[in-house]
Amino acid sequence: MTVNQAAQRFVEDNKARKLTDRQLRKYRTVVEEVKERFGEIPIRSITVDDVRKIREAWKLAPITTQKRLEMLRSFFRFCMDSGWTDKNPARSIKLPVARFKPTMPFTDADMEKILWAADTIREIHPKMRVGIEKQVKALILLMRYSGIRISDAVGLKPDRIDAKGRLFLYQAKTGHPVQIPLPKNVLDALKESDEGNPYYFYSGVGTLKTQITNWQANLKKVFVIAGIARGHSHQLRDTFAVDLLTKGVSLATVSVLLGHKNINVTQRHYAPWVKSRQDALERAVKLSWGS
Repeated sequence: MTVNQAAQRFVEDNKARKLTDRQLRKYRTVVEEVKERFGEIPIRSITVDDVRKIREAWKLAPITTQKRLEMLRSFFRFCMDSGWTDKNPARSIKLPVARFKPTMPFTDADMEKILWAADTIREIHPKMRVGIEKQVKALILLMRYSGIRISDAVGLKPDRIDAKGRLFLYQAKTGHPVQIPLPKNVLDALKESDEGNPYYFYSGVGTLKTQITNWQANLKKVFVIAGIARGHSHQLRDTFAVDLLTKGVSLATVSVLLGHKNINVTQRHYAPWVKSRQDALERAVKLSWGS
């Protein structure tokens, strides 16, 4: 079995597993690199040093390198399970050290500025279409109070919200169903911004990927107007998560609401904000104070 043949079978298997387009693109990127380097070489002849050289050519951040290596390991594990090789050369490559910075949510003051900026966006950018201010505000509120990713938000259909104001959807990355009650101000904003299209924030013309990029650009304009130039859409999701954690909601529950594949992902990004953890740390420190 050559590398080219193995890579093609790996891609086909991923399609059969019904992975999302986004996940498929990432895996294709990895296997295309392996194919370019090794092509018709038998898969069993690939060595640890061969994979190490692939890793050395990457000019990526440590976290991205970790993810890329995990995908390489997945490819060679697939080859092992298929009986085409008896080793996983990517498994012996050590992961780079990645220092995770704690997630920083928007403050209440930030959110007030952001919503004000959404209302006034056409005053700063008069060439933007009429109604954009209502839609961008609705998008902001939806992401802030549901914690969904911008890809899920832009692809949201009105029929995903039931008569009781609960949002139902399948998380884009995991495919897991979630049902989230939305507050009245979010429901009102969505109703006011609804232009009668198949989706709240997407007319159905063009690709959804392009619309997501356009909305990211619109949100960036809002953050700049609000004086938060380094703000990004994912912070709205972070704000949702941190708000729950600081109010005592368990990490396991927040993990489910965010649609993470496992609680370790949630732990890595949000551990500093867990109220029970912080309370325990404070109690431990106070023990040193004595009576």
